[in-house]
Amino acid sequence: MPERILIHCDLDAFYASVETIHHNLDPNIPLIIGSDPKQGQGRGIVSTCNYAARDYGVRSAMPISEAWRRCPGQPLGPALYHRGAHRLYRRASNRVMKILSNYADKFEQASIDEAYLDVTEHCRGDWNEAEALCRHLQQSIFDDISLSASFGIGPTRVAAKMASEARKPGGIFLVPPGGLREFFSAHECRAVPGIGPKAAQLLGEMGVQTLEDAYREGPDFLADAFGRRRAESLWRILDGESSNEVSPLRSRKSIGKEHTFSKDIDDPEVVFKMLNELVFRVTKKLLNLEITARNIEVKLRYKGFETLSHARSLAISLDDSETFGRIASQLLANVYDTSRPVRLVGFRLGDLEAPPNRQSSLDTFTEEE
Repeated sequence: MPERILIHCDLDAFYASVETIHHNLDPNIPLIIGSDPKQGQGRGIVSTCNYAARDYGVRSAMPISEAWRRCPGQPLGPALYHRGAHRLYRRASNRVMKILSNYADKFEQASIDEAYLDVTEHCRGDWNEAEALCRHLQQSIFDDISLSASFGIGPTRVAAKMASEARKPGGIFLVPPGGLREFFSAHECRAVPGIGPKAAQLLGEMGVQTLEDAYREGPDFLADAFGRRRAESLWRILDGESSNEVSPLRSRKSIGKEHTFSKDIDDPEVVFKMLNELVFRVTKKLLNLEITARNIEVKLRYKGFETLSHARSLAISLDDSETFGRIASQLLANVYDTSRPVRLVGFRLGDLEAPPNRQSSLDTFTEEE
């Protein structure tokens, strides 16, 4: 049987790109999408920004006041600030996903701007044909909706995900099965999905700065550095033994918690603080069950009961609260209109995985708690 050929597609600066096209903006002008900055006095957050704004140090989930300090809006500075239009983004995403899904044996939308494709059969096991397919998909997306996309090709989800970052924006990078070690070795540990700043710092203090260092030290050293379970997970990635599954259906098995505020909340800091608390509580239950999760979902309900949710499917299955918290904050930032009072916030982990002897315990958790 041929090695699985997986493709990861990541739309470049998606929200900002859609806004640029829709409003016919100059892409060289910094564009920051999020809450009203109120001349630097706003209390909300940045949802996303274009590459021109990133040159000023602006990043997603940054306080909007800090973004204004780094890159003021016109006429005081060079930037344009937009509130965002999520229905517009969803329509654009649907068009892209329709194009991608037509060429996949199995297709999984990982988030509004990311997707995994298993193209093993479509490309007849030919890696060069997969690279040609990525070029075709890139052009098809641009011709249809004028968006730029980056593609990564690899034998595992992690390799494909990391490869899509290698030549952003608008690049294609192929990692063949025999090239995994060479590809991984060139990266900092922090580049691996699931290794957050704290874990990377811990590894760095042990002298493991790059994945080449990790290869050299071996799994036993990594286990001493930050625990057997994490070390085994990282080593499976480096050995090419992490997941190569693309799932068209999200697992219904999930655990989650929601919080309804006693009164509607108009302070984003309170909402984000409660989200972090929910992440901690749900992850604690996940750890107690000795299971992991690959799907993260945030739920938000405004005054008036309008409810939004935003999800992301990860490259690997995790039980790390730091990673869950960071991604959950990003997901919330992407849907949160900070000018509107919030009634409820929720957090859910899905696509749960456990050893075979514990699999039956998952059946208890098929709904939000």
